[in-house]
Amino acid sequence: MMTTNTAQTYDTSPGFLARTEAWLDARGKGAWIAAMVLGFIVFWPVGLALLAYMIWGKGLFAGSCRKTGKSSITMTKSSGNAAFDAYRNETIRRLEDEQHKFEAFLKRLRDAKDKAEFDAFMDERERKAAAKSAMAPDAPQV
Repeated sequence: MMTTNTAQTYDTSPGFLARTEAWLDARGKGAWIAAMVLGFIVFWPVGLALLAYMIWGKGLFAGSCRKTGKSSITMTKSSGNAAFDAYRNETIRRLEDEQHKFEAFLKRLRDAKDKAEFDAFMDERERKAAAKSAMAPDAPQV
C-alpha cells in the first residue's frame, strides 16, 4: 500500500516586500524618505503608497507631531511633596510668562522689520517716481 504525504510545506523565507522593509528599517527614516522620493519619481502611485505606509503603517512620523499640551497634564499631577509641587508650579508659570513675553518680543521685532522694509520700498518708489518726472520733458500746457 502506498501512502502519500498530505502535509504541505510552506516557504518560511521572507518575501521580497518583507526583505525590502527590513532593509529600509535597518537604514532608518532617511532610507524610507529616499525610497518614497524615488517612488514619486519613477511612478507617482508608488511614492504615494510608500508615503501612506510610512504615516499610517509604520508610524514613522508619529513622534514628530506631538502636541505640547503634555506639560499641562504633568503640572497638575502631584508628586507627593508639597514644597516641590509649589516650586515646580511657580517655575512652570514663570517659564510660560517668559515664553509669552519672548513671543511678543519676536512679533514686535518682525513687525518693526516689516515696517522698515515697507518704508524703504516706499522711499525707493518715491525716488524713482521723482527721477522719472525730472527726466520727462515738460508736458505742453493747454
